[in-house]
Amino acid sequence: MTTDTFYAAVPKVRAFGDLSDPSVFAPLPSDWHLCCTDIVNSTGLVQAGRYKTVNMVGAAVIAAMRNALGGEAFPYIFGGDGASFAVPPRHRATAGRVLGSLRSWTEAEYGISLRAAMLPLSRIRAEGLDVRVARYAVSDHADFAMFSGGGLAWAETQMKAGAFAVAAVPQAAPPDLSGLSCRWSNTPARNGIILSVVAQPAPGADPQGFARLAAEVLELAAELEDGGHPVPESGPRLQFPPAGLTLEAKASHGRLPVFLRQLHLFAHSALAGLIFLTRRRIGGFDPVHYLSVLRAHSDFRKFDDGLKMTLDCTPAVRDRIRQHLQQAAAAGLVQFGLHEQDAAMVTCIVPSPVEDDHIHFVDGAAGGYTQAAANLAAAFGSDKATA
Repeated sequence: MTTDTFYAAVPKVRAFGDLSDPSVFAPLPSDWHLCCTDIVNSTGLVQAGRYKTVNMVGAAVIAAMRNALGGEAFPYIFGGDGASFAVPPRHRATAGRVLGSLRSWTEAEYGISLRAAMLPLSRIRAEGLDVRVARYAVSDHADFAMFSGGGLAWAETQMKAGAFAVAAVPQAAPPDLSGLSCRWSNTPARNGIILSVVAQPAPGADPQGFARLAAEVLELAAELEDGGHPVPESGPRLQFPPAGLTLEAKASHGRLPVFLRQLHLFAHSALAGLIFLTRRRIGGFDPVHYLSVLRAHSDFRKFDDGLKMTLDCTPAVRDRIRQHLQQAAAAGLVQFGLHEQDAAMVTCIVPSPVEDDHIHFVDGAAGGYTQAAANLAAAFGSDKATA
């Protein structure tokens, strides 16, 4: 194994609960680079009702890098108002180019300022921190990276302070965002609440102690129907016209004006809506199978230097999760933030509708991870989530 092939050789974990064990995470090679992004004033944008746009921009980071690397596997994680990823040395220049073009694109298309930073792993380890990754396989066709070690959280804090910045490139070609879409409507809570959970180790906390806490919180979530999965077996709702039509039109760059791209997507969405409504196979596309894969490939829980979850939750389980986290916080083990809303949202990357490699990022539909992280910062004085 070489440093370039490191991630391809990381064993895939099949049970999410196993990720609470620190031993399943492997340290990134020291010559890799960590990249992170987030949206300036994302909390304000959420309060202004632009959370669908915020999620779209966060997912765009991943879509652009996936396309730039031609489908080659690399570790990435979606954070709601941004995304982070790591690359080997041979992709460093590509990552810088993509991040520079994304900063210009988000400003031009959506009027949103995107922070971006890139730094070597050696710089993180000089701080006594690490970046360790695991691969959680949701099926034979898709897996998600998980992060631990404290290095990613530190890098995000440095980015927000202006360090290691990747400059915008105003004259750059628009990023290739093929496959990025946000046509699904919000999915209402079936158990009363969509609960966004952001829990991270308190400074100086024992890693094994936090691992036990994460396992206990996951056990509480497992008591919920379907483990709290916010996407029902029938899939998310698809209203017509789709709420994210203009967002997707702006993301699908090309020579045509935005309004013509909107018309194209309008027609395409009408056909797709009819197919999903009738549940009938058309050519090589089976809508029932697609929805089952969508649900399986939804990242409603993750380890991101801590534990993040978007749960379809009952009030009773919410209370028990909060109480458990409060007790752990009083013991100096965890810092956490919760946020409640009545629906979840899904943002998708679909390279091909007839293949099973599509992935779907889940967040709360009214603040989600962004607001939960802001609540964490307010309660514990942390700068991790400063927007």
